[in-house]
Amino acid sequence: MLKRNFDLIAFDWDGTLFDSTGIIVRCIQAAVRDVGGTVPSDEAAGYVIGLGLMQALAHAAPDVPPEKYPELGARYRHHYTAHADDLSLFSGVLPMLDALKEKGHLLAVATGKSRRGLDEVLRSVELQGVFDGSRTADETAGKPDPRMLHELMAQFDVPAHRVLMVGDTTHDLQMAVNARCPSVGVSYGAHEHAAFEPLAPRHVAHSVQELHDWLLANA
Repeated sequence: MLKRNFDLIAFDWDGTLFDSTGIIVRCIQAAVRDVGGTVPSDEAAGYVIGLGLMQALAHAAPDVPPEKYPELGARYRHHYTAHADDLSLFSGVLPMLDALKEKGHLLAVATGKSRRGLDEVLRSVELQGVFDGSRTADETAGKPDPRMLHELMAQFDVPAHRVLMVGDTTHDLQMAVNARCPSVGVSYGAHEHAAFEPLAPRHVAHSVQELHDWLLANA
């Protein structure tokens, strides 16, 4: 067995493993438009990716009244479902995950998606069995609350310093800080990598291949 610095690697989903950032931004904008709110900019819509759905929509559309939130959520789900077949894993993700499994790492997903949404997408990309565990925003506290990572640590009996969080947003990296876990950022997702610096990730990868190489050498 190869030497490991981390026993458990937790990945964010959208924008980290799954090439969905652009479509999520457009779906948020379309949903806000549908309910009569002020359509957020690409930057504002992209900032909320990684949060739980209603938390994200409320933040992206502050002028939409709470009584319209159910409709807002329904319109987002409508637009996202219409684009489901356009989404895929980033190229190189499957070989990276396979290599980490071979090295003996436990792999998990910590995502702002719902349990139903994550399970559907895992089936759609034939990833059942690749991940040892997962936590979604509707079954525990959303990011950047550390509860997702705390629950994964407890499930696998892994201490914080042996857990690595990988994500494309400041929400992911702040969750790692709050959980006292090391982190790695990726710059090809929703947030600009300059925003990661105050959160002190071990590395910022600019492609899946760079992430693959860093993890195999350092995780």
